[in-house]
Amino acid sequence: MSMPPAPSGGPGDLELTEQQFRRIAALLREHAGLTLAEEGHKLVISRLSRHLRRLGHRSFDAYLRVVTSPAGGAELAQMIDALTTNTTRFYREPEHFDLLASRALPRLIRRARAGGRVRIWSAACSSGEEPYSIAATVLEAFPEAARHDLRILATDINRTMLTRAEAGLYELRSVRDLAPEIRARLFTPGEREGRAAIRPELRALVTFRYLNFMEDWPVTGPFDAIFCRNAAIYMDAATQLKLWTGFERVLDEEGLLFIGHSERIGSSLSHRLELFAPTAYRRPAARIVPTPLSSKECHHVPQELP
Repeated sequence: MSMPPAPSGGPGDLELTEQQFRRIAALLREHAGLTLAEEGHKLVISRLSRHLRRLGHRSFDAYLRVVTSPAGGAELAQMIDALTTNTTRFYREPEHFDLLASRALPRLIRRARAGGRVRIWSAACSSGEEPYSIAATVLEAFPEAARHDLRILATDINRTMLTRAEAGLYELRSVRDLAPEIRARLFTPGEREGRAAIRPELRALVTFRYLNFMEDWPVTGPFDAIFCRNAAIYMDAATQLKLWTGFERVLDEEGLLFIGHSERIGSSLSHRLELFAPTAYRRPAARIVPTPLSSKECHHVPQELP
């Protein structure tokens, strides 16, 4: 059903016609796999109008001509960055970190101490809160993790968010509600540039990289745990299936996949991934039983992330 142009989001905002909105929505779907809802006019206007004026464009048509031109790749990437949603926080959906600690880490720590390879993937890491929460969970159980072949890969489509994540600096207001013991686990004492700074031992475990799910994935796995939470909700059903299938292909035989609480993996993959806890999946053949660690199980073999 056709919709009239939505009213501007604020004084000086540019008008967005239905045809312009549909062109932007098509570009976002094609290049990032993301779907703009029909009511997304206001979001596009509010997030892009000021940017267009800075560039000197007086209309969305002028901007779209640049974005779709042969030389418009960089501007297209900026448009995608502006229209992606990056809501996140430390230890979001904490039961997933509890499952990582109880169901996966005992086995993975034994493997790492025996010289084996351990890889965890935060596949839509946004500004870094998720991979740093993973790193803190790992180090709480395995303080010497950095001396072994254990690494966390953190990827996102939004390069601006990746830059923030790699810096490891967070506004104090965004962390003040964390419990004191959680803040101590995540941040160095005091402030840096008026912000909370991630502990260096956490940063040492995490590698940040750009990744667009709609392009070839430069990862082969296997990954022992994959976190991709609240990214698929912005995709249509076909793109979601492609995403879940891709994760299944690079998941270790005993690996765990964590998705968002409003997301579901359809029945077409039920023979390859089974739900074993709220929004937590594994292969049907996997039955991971946590076993207590022996204090004698320690074999240091430092290796680098390939």
